[in-house]
Amino acid sequence: MSGREHGPGEADLAWCHEAVQGVSRTFALTVDVLEEPMASQICVGYLLCRVADTVEDAGHIPPDAQSDVLRTYRRAIDPDDATEISEFREAVDEWLPAERDDDWTVVAEAPTIAATFGELDPEAQAAIVPPVLEMVDGMAMFVDRHATEGGLRIDDRDELEQYCYYAAGTVGNLITNLLTRGDVGEERAERLRETAEEFGLLLQLVNVSKDVYDDYTEENNVYLPAEWLEAEGVDQERVVHPENRESSARVVDRTADYARSFLDDAQAYLETMPLSNGNTMEAWTVPYLLAVGTLRELGSRPEDALTETGVKVSRQEVFAVMSAASDVGRDSLAELRQTIARTPFHRAVGSAD
Repeated sequence: MSGREHGPGEADLAWCHEAVQGVSRTFALTVDVLEEPMASQICVGYLLCRVADTVEDAGHIPPDAQSDVLRTYRRAIDPDDATEISEFREAVDEWLPAERDDDWTVVAEAPTIAATFGELDPEAQAAIVPPVLEMVDGMAMFVDRHATEGGLRIDDRDELEQYCYYAAGTVGNLITNLLTRGDVGEERAERLRETAEEFGLLLQLVNVSKDVYDDYTEENNVYLPAEWLEAEGVDQERVVHPENRESSARVVDRTADYARSFLDDAQAYLETMPLSNGNTMEAWTVPYLLAVGTLRELGSRPEDALTETGVKVSRQEVFAVMSAASDVGRDSLAELRQTIARTPFHRAVGSAD
């Protein structure tokens, strides 16, 4: 990511759009196909969340310092608190890696993100702040809860869902707050609010299922519930050990199955969302359909989630899904989902031609 020529804390929307490209390919695809003002509102809102997420995932920060830094960040973005974003920047400074990747560049540039957020219209700011504060509260709580383990160790299904809610259900609520401004009917708004969390939970549970190896080896986090692993005779600390490959894979399978239970509500969310304020169906259909494809791949080889190989859909399928999503309608979403659940989409399209 290119550097900036001017000082920290200056609003820089172009930099924010570039930063999203570096930290999340999937979210970048979404922002790219939104229109204004939604594109910039979602972009900046997502970066505010990403700062907290990176701090929470940081294995090199002691838990006490981690929760202190998160709570300083929370105060800094709370409009009712006098804490300045510069205070968060000072608090996190000693934990910034000497060589910063894209994620840590975003943390270091939190004052730029906050300044850019300050230039959004007040209604958008009011829609974004509460879910972000709830996310940061939840992350600080989880860091405190698992402080003695030096990383997160999820106990059971209820705790897994709670974690996924704070990590991604809150983002679903943020999106919904932005979507339900203006003249959206109350019945439609209520249906969106009822399914928003499920949309976020689906995407997060897919990540939990496919990223077991990276989460453990890079961040010292185990999201597969201890209760489920114990049922297979596996200790969380040996979740990726080769001798447990088959047993752990059954838990990956179980977690992916749990993710599938949110597919219907996530689809209902997409079919209900209004296409106003720069929102587009394509923006949210792409991550949804890629989640469906990832669940298909997990179903055929869950053991790959436990090794460096990893589980992901191919670039060809990503491009094919993006192409199809550009003219997807509410009525064709179910059919696309069924096709992708069966076979890689680029192959299905190829054989249909």
